Amino acid sequence: MRIFLHGAPPACLAWAVCAALAGLTGTASARDTNTAGTVQEAATLPQVTVAASGPDGSQDQALDPVNVLEGDELVQRAAGSLGETLGRQPGIRASHFGVASSRPVLRGLDGARVGVFSEGAELMDASAMSPDHAVAIEPMLARRIEVLRGPAALAYGGAAIGGVIDLLDERVPTRLPARGVEGSVDLRGNSAPEEHSEAFGLTAGAGSFAIRAEGLARRAGDYAVGRGWSEGRRVDASQQRTETGSLGLSWIGTHGHLGLAYTRQQNRYGLPGHAHGFDGCHADGDRLHCTADDDHEHHAHGDRPVDSGAQAATGPAPWVDLRSNRWELRGEYREPFAGVARVRVRAGLTRYTHDEIEGGTVSTRFRNQGHEARIDLEHHRLAGWRGRLGLQVSQRDFAATGEEAYVQPTRTRRHGLFLIEERAFGPLRLEAGLRHDWQSVDAKATDLQLTHQGSSISGGAHWRFDPAWSLGLTLSRAQRLPVAEELFADGRHLATRTVERGNPRLRPETANSVDLTLRRQAGDTGLTLTAFRKRIRDYIHADTLDAIDGIRLIEYAQHDALFHGLEAELRRRLGPSLHATLFGDFVRARLAGGEGNRNLPRIPPARHGLRLDTWLGGWDASLEFYRVARQSRIDDFETATAGYNMLNLGASRSFRLGNAQALLYLAAENLGNVLAFSHSSYVKEAAPLAGRRVLAGLRLSF
Repeated sequence: MRIFLHGAPPACLAWAVCAALAGLTGTASARDTNTAGTVQEAATLPQVTVAASGPDGSQDQALDPVNVLEGDELVQRAAGSLGETLGRQPGIRASHFGVASSRPVLRGLDGARVGVFSEGAELMDASAMSPDHAVAIEPMLARRIEVLRGPAALAYGGAAIGGVIDLLDERVPTRLPARGVEGSVDLRGNSAPEEHSEAFGLTAGAGSFAIRAEGLARRAGDYAVGRGWSEGRRVDASQQRTETGSLGLSWIGTHGHLGLAYTRQQNRYGLPGHAHGFDGCHADGDRLHCTADDDHEHHAHGDRPVDSGAQAATGPAPWVDLRSNRWELRGEYREPFAGVARVRVRAGLTRYTHDEIEGGTVSTRFRNQGHEARIDLEHHRLAGWRGRLGLQVSQRDFAATGEEAYVQPTRTRRHGLFLIEERAFGPLRLEAGLRHDWQSVDAKATDLQLTHQGSSISGGAHWRFDPAWSLGLTLSRAQRLPVAEELFADGRHLATRTVERGNPRLRPETANSVDLTLRRQAGDTGLTLTAFRKRIRDYIHADTLDAIDGIRLIEYAQHDALFHGLEAELRRRLGPSLHATLFGDFVRARLAGGEGNRNLPRIPPARHGLRLDTWLGGWDASLEFYRVARQSRIDDFETATAGYNMLNLGASRSFRLGNAQALLYLAAENLGNVLAFSHSSYVKEAAPLAGRRVLAGLRLSF
């Protein structure tokens, strides 16, 4: 287990540390009293069940790579954004528009190609349309995060050809607390942004009903970066202030449950490196014209600009006021009639508003009102096959007004049908998925309606050719339908320093993928090695038509693209309480066909490292070193990014505190205080990665 730790307010933390060191907390953990048990526990890797992988799915049995973050590891790694929470998982990086707005990048793919869901229901925020829009969900309140690819992902939508991220939580209770009341309290702190966060969750039950209340508050200032940055010690306009509250009620019976939850989130955060000063830029055919503040026009057409960065931010620092109000209905009924194992229902209704504020006034307002419903039926084995049949419908009404209203109001309706089946033949297990989607996009200002449809198919085999070894192969053909921003964009986009032009002639993308995974899961050695290749026909990308002083005129175009890469993790027990893990990943992506070998922009560079985990006197401890390589395979209009080394330390201890189970965790990250930049970021020069920082936290579960 990797240990990356977060912190609590100093007073609470000091009290907990003193109590632990003084031995006033009772037994430290089960491993304190049973060293032999510790050795056996460490040598045998636990099986992790994957909720969306099928009726008999587990992470070890999955046909395609699955990332699962849960338990103590999730408690310690949860950050202020989804991207930062998942950014150290194999094949995953963060878009990093500051620490508050950071979306996961899966194998070089992001935006609309990566679906983000809450218990199977789409979030309906605006994070996929722009890198400066935060994901409207709180990782600190999740109980598990799953990252899915292959057949299981088809239950969520064919559009997510890069993968699906599903956050599982307890907002709608699914069981009655054993003692009538249970819950948890979290306290944590982080020295780099002077952050402190507090969260709680409480579930109470009586009779056939259970109620759940959750809340979170986070305060963080501008975060500190590594030594040697020319812009200073801290990143301006990188502060964050978040409040989230949720209330859920469930009826729970012997055969299932039905519940409703309401969640409100307000997230106010800064926008580092947000561009200003090109109000006078406009498109004239395929040429870009910009008028500077002194009314003299720039004519340096075709110049190669650098990435948007610190030089882009002038004038008052803008910030975002994000508000999301969401209702969710969840239900499940087991064995409703012969042949059916269970029926599940998910529905969500979201009212989302996002104001970008400059100089004390709202410069741009984004509104997204949407709803989604899905029902899936899981059947018992039929001719040896077991699986799920489902229907998914959604509607999204999007509107933007003000300075950055570069997309006219649109209404997007989608309908999808899917079928996922699996069957075992001795040591061989097969899984297959089918999906078909229909979409209509209405542009309200021009009364133009576009319709698209696409089909996706995925299949794979898992062969356990030895008790310790298995081989998994997944083949898929998935189609992603173009989104409203790609079809109808028309105007200035400050976050990416572009003047954008949509293309209503866009066709669905078609991704043909192959994943091959070799696993060893027994004894003192564990291995996971995955090779992947994805060729996307009619890949939608921003084609630059003209450029002036770092500002680009882009039009969405289509060319074929090729992605391929490797992900590897080798784990070895070196002694009774010492484990070593070697890990690494890389992805290579470029346009193919008529565009030759042109590199795609913001593709994360290779990463590899070593982690040591040990157990000493009741404490779990880790030392991790990894290297992120230089990225020089770049597209036009971006610059190379230097490589860097990262060194992290962590420790945690579990103990009893009265009637509660406590987890105390500490970490020191970026010990070398290295100045590092994320190549997948639009504002890498304006928002480097965080410098040296101390994180600490305490969770109490009762």
